[in-house]
Amino acid sequence: MSNKPLIEVNGLSKYFDVNTGLFKSKKLKAVDNVSFSIKKGETLGLVGESGCGKTTVGRTILHLYNPTSGEIVYDGKKIKSKESIEEFRRHATMVFQDPYSSLNPRMTVSDIIGEPLDVHKLYSSKKEREEKILELMSHVGLNSEHASRYAHEFSGGQRQRIGIARSLAVNPDFIVCDEPVSALDVSIQAQVINMFEDLQDKMGLTYLFIAHDLLVVRHISDRIAVMYLGRMVELADASEIYDRPLHPYSKSLLSAVPVPDPKIARENKRIVLEGDIPSPLNAPSGCPFRTRCPYATEQCAASMPEFKEVEPGHFVACHRVGEIN
Repeated sequence: MSNKPLIEVNGLSKYFDVNTGLFKSKKLKAVDNVSFSIKKGETLGLVGESGCGKTTVGRTILHLYNPTSGEIVYDGKKIKSKESIEEFRRHATMVFQDPYSSLNPRMTVSDIIGEPLDVHKLYSSKKEREEKILELMSHVGLNSEHASRYAHEFSGGQRQRIGIARSLAVNPDFIVCDEPVSALDVSIQAQVINMFEDLQDKMGLTYLFIAHDLLVVRHISDRIAVMYLGRMVELADASEIYDRPLHPYSKSLLSAVPVPDPKIARENKRIVLEGDIPSPLNAPSGCPFRTRCPYATEQCAASMPEFKEVEPGHFVACHRVGEIN
């Protein structure tokens, strides 16, 4: 893994206009001023509750949504113009969450995997196209007789393998994995996660791995970022976040992770958060977490805490981080 960032995200925001009644609309801040970088060959895990904006971050990086503000830098180049976005998409792809809805039921496996090859014209003859498709299928553990079948004939785990083969077709450097195992059985999840790791070793891939299952994220990630209500609240090495979370929200999330040892599990104290997650349409003033935080003060309501480095490589957005740890 090199020290040079492959992807840099600076102050990324994505707001959606939501109709609130007669000719009125309101801004929904799905992602609000998020910054991070991912080094070449690294996996950054992105976690948080449903609706916190994780998927929107992944889609906005790939320009499936146009960013409201902020910049994305890939390999030292800003991704802004139409040409730079097209060039970027030859190097960056996405594995979607739901293997049932992300594959076209009218296309054979061969055509699904071959579609990116057709779009980017990555072959010179029909024979070369066929060879590339079969090679991609073998990478993900599918065999050649699967090529002429349709997606509905496969199980969830096999469908996700088809989706992964499709994402590898352009020979990418960077893949956004959007909860790629959450729709699969637990027994299949481990196989797919191990496959992601093998592919990373073989092809030198860089991942943004979005998930809400913290055990899965810990297994695959080098660093972990925690999001809450569209904002980044903590970012550190995977082991550091697990052993010593500093933000009250991260502490609460990690206290809910099941521990296989019953003795340790009994001693663990669950930190149960009071209240419901506020709507991103009517987010609280100041720190978005303050309405559920046991340590909140007037300062938390008055101003948004800065996302800053409190220890080497450990970033936290909390006014009281020094006092509560």
